[in-house]
Amino acid sequence: MRMPRDSEGRRRSRRLLLVAYLAFVGLGLPDAVTGVAWPSIRKTFGVGQDGLGLLLSCAAAGYLASSLAAGGLVRRLGIGRLLAASSALVALALAGYATTGVWPVFLLCAFALGAGGGAIDAALNLFVAVAFGARQLNWLHAFYGVGAALGPLLMTAVLAAGWSWRWGNAAIACVLAALSLAYFATRNVWSVAPGRERGDGDAGGAPVTAGQALRLSAVRLHVAVFFLLTGVEATAGQWGYTVLTEARGVSPAVAGVCVGGFWAMFTVARVAAGAVVVRVGGVRLARASAAGVAAGALLFAFSPAGAPLVGVAGLWLVGLALGPLFPGLMAETPRRLGAGAAAHAVGFQVAAAVAGAAALPALAGALAARGGFGLEAVAAVLVVGAFLFLSMHERIVAAADGGGRRG
Repeated sequence: MRMPRDSEGRRRSRRLLLVAYLAFVGLGLPDAVTGVAWPSIRKTFGVGQDGLGLLLSCAAAGYLASSLAAGGLVRRLGIGRLLAASSALVALALAGYATTGVWPVFLLCAFALGAGGGAIDAALNLFVAVAFGARQLNWLHAFYGVGAALGPLLMTAVLAAGWSWRWGNAAIACVLAALSLAYFATRNVWSVAPGRERGDGDAGGAPVTAGQALRLSAVRLHVAVFFLLTGVEATAGQWGYTVLTEARGVSPAVAGVCVGGFWAMFTVARVAAGAVVVRVGGVRLARASAAGVAAGALLFAFSPAGAPLVGVAGLWLVGLALGPLFPGLMAETPRRLGAGAAAHAVGFQVAAAVAGAAALPALAGALAARGGFGLEAVAAVLVVGAFLFLSMHERIVAAADGGGRRG
């Protein structure tokens, strides 16, 4: 069903899109806060640096479980009710963060946080991609970056004021609770289900099973690329504050602003990508972005001693270059793999993205704690991940786009 074209239909479409944008702001708010709060959380619970990897793994497990179940949840609850319930779950998880003094309970709250976020993410990606198209999908992901940029700034302000990190989580819990009420109040706005506007499911190859799709080398390569992409993103975003403050002597207030800047660059890039991708071409934009990630990672890793702002510039370049990649590569998947395989590949890519966002930061934490390299191991993981991503993305371009001749 195509979205209605009359004036009432256009107003309803704008309301749908506004609620979707708000949902992604709310999705981003808690995701980037943990990295800023982590040094304080670690002291509160008396855990090692590798505890961050365990925390992120619990959140990733919840995220993966709910994203895989999102299709059934949408059918049973509808988009509006699912958003309301998922946001309420995130708010309860953050309230648990703010109140519990028991590390296993904190980890359970991380699982609940991920479960709420995964349902919001999967449902809205599907809805906006089908009902509004690729440009709005880029901008939807930009609003995630708005939340991800605001979260660290909020937590930094809380810590700079001398308050406990728990107050930052409590404040975000209140925001998510308010959003949950707003989604419930506007649940009927979502009464028009998204339809197949462009007929993407009708072209591009015969249907295949999930097992057949996974046996395709191109699908496996796409899965690996998404694993590395989000792994690099999460490593930079979650560990940047700790590296700057505990290894490079940057003050907490300045480091918090620097990490907020990483997410701000990430967001600006997505907004700009939505505006220019048609003119520049998706393939060219993705290749330039992949090279930018690698260059930024090198700059962050090899920041001269006594000049930490050089590393900050590298961190910001990584954020700027990462921004367009996830929505851009998602949009290219049906063309590169055909609709038959892409229906399964998109799900595999989301799952790989969740796994990468947990695995690479966890590896960085383990190397920092036990590898004898200290926190600079984080920068090494970032460089290796960025160059592996660049290499695998070039293989995809060579196989599917004739070495980049297609724009």
